[in-house]
Amino acid sequence: MAIAAVILLFGLAHAAEPTASGEFSSSDFTESDRCKECHAITTVQWEGTMHSNAYVDPFYLKEFHAASEDTDGLVDSFCSRCHTPIGVVAGEIPPADGSQLSEIAKEGVNCDFCHTVSGSDGTGNAPFIVTPGDTKWGPFNDSEASFHESEYLELYTQSEYCGMCHEVRHPVNGLLIDDTYPVWKNSTYSQEDVTCQDCHMTPGITEFEANPGRAGSGAPKRDHISLHSIVGGNAFVTEMLGAEKEKEMAIERLEMAATLDMVSPEIANKGEDVTVEISITNSGAGHNIPTGVSEIRQMWLEVKATDAEGHEIYSAGTTDTSGEIISANTIYNNVLGDSEGNPTLSFWLADRVLSDNRIGPEETVAEEHMFSLPEDAVYPVTVDATLKYRSAPQDLIDHLFGEDVHEVPVIDMVEKSRIIYDPDTPPESRTQPQSESQSTPGFTVFATVAALLIIYVLKKQ
Repeated sequence: MAIAAVILLFGLAHAAEPTASGEFSSSDFTESDRCKECHAITTVQWEGTMHSNAYVDPFYLKEFHAASEDTDGLVDSFCSRCHTPIGVVAGEIPPADGSQLSEIAKEGVNCDFCHTVSGSDGTGNAPFIVTPGDTKWGPFNDSEASFHESEYLELYTQSEYCGMCHEVRHPVNGLLIDDTYPVWKNSTYSQEDVTCQDCHMTPGITEFEANPGRAGSGAPKRDHISLHSIVGGNAFVTEMLGAEKEKEMAIERLEMAATLDMVSPEIANKGEDVTVEISITNSGAGHNIPTGVSEIRQMWLEVKATDAEGHEIYSAGTTDTSGEIISANTIYNNVLGDSEGNPTLSFWLADRVLSDNRIGPEETVAEEHMFSLPEDAVYPVTVDATLKYRSAPQDLIDHLFGEDVHEVPVIDMVEKSRIIYDPDTPPESRTQPQSESQSTPGFTVFATVAALLIIYVLKKQ
């Protein structure tokens, strides 16, 4: 297609209305198994992800059915438009029980749905325009295929594609529920043209890294093919579904999201009050941490001080046997309120934000912890800080599924340690642990390459 025609098509798509419920039949779409015949690598990457499990996610279904009941079905199409888009445009939902859903609709955000998106009416609440048929849209302007026609659409290279579903506003009162895209839009990542795809569809995790390969069998080899194992930080549902590879990828992503720094005295006398300041920096995410359905996400610092014999001097942010977080200084999330101003974990009942202490892109926050050094403490004293994360409170999962059915994994995102010595310890004997915080994304690779280059030059000389 000529460039002018592509521009015209793109302009017309933006001018059109979002695809309505019941506008198409599910038979107008192609099952992922058919796509797999030519696009095996990308399809296998997609299988097991939260996108492929967007509808069958057990946690989502529990929340969805509760929301449907609480709102007399008001949110049925609203929620389903992102979790089973084919089901919505095919008019198969409502009913909320999924009894009318076709098998392809249960594939969640599947291959053919994504690549028949021919435009959007902006971002937020899934304003996609979908055109099922022989033409598939994508990020390449020179694609050729024998099974279907291929067209380029700039939208596939932009964060606005992701922003269709990763910006959610309450369907009645407009309350911003999921601000992942808007936060990115107002960040330096956006200003520097670092898109969602640069981090979530490349091997680099926190920055763009090329993935050479082919989009499909017989396709030309390209410098970069976007990965379709589009992973966030969900190590809970992936574990529930037995998607171990995706769970490990989610953990790896969480481990790269933040860095810690700690300031503490190197020496302290017994009986003294010790003050430790720990700073948390969102160094690896172009959105808030946590993000998504962040009223149920939990991120917090666990801080412990122990002496040389392992005696506990101080602890904050530990979890008890029921999964409750004990004495954490701060739980990093946002708290929504209902119409009476009471906190609620049910976003569909919310009409206000009561508090929000999530950490924005490149933002640093600090916590102060204080304890007294006991007279019987054995030097040296070690202070450990660990940034923890879990997808949902344990008591919420117990309420939805029953006690002892699912344990929400608590992920150690990053750790930092400092040692406090006896004042009589000679300065030359006081050593501090090397930082467990990961280096700035990309710096380690750069430093390694630079070192190898220097060695090479020296050898040549």
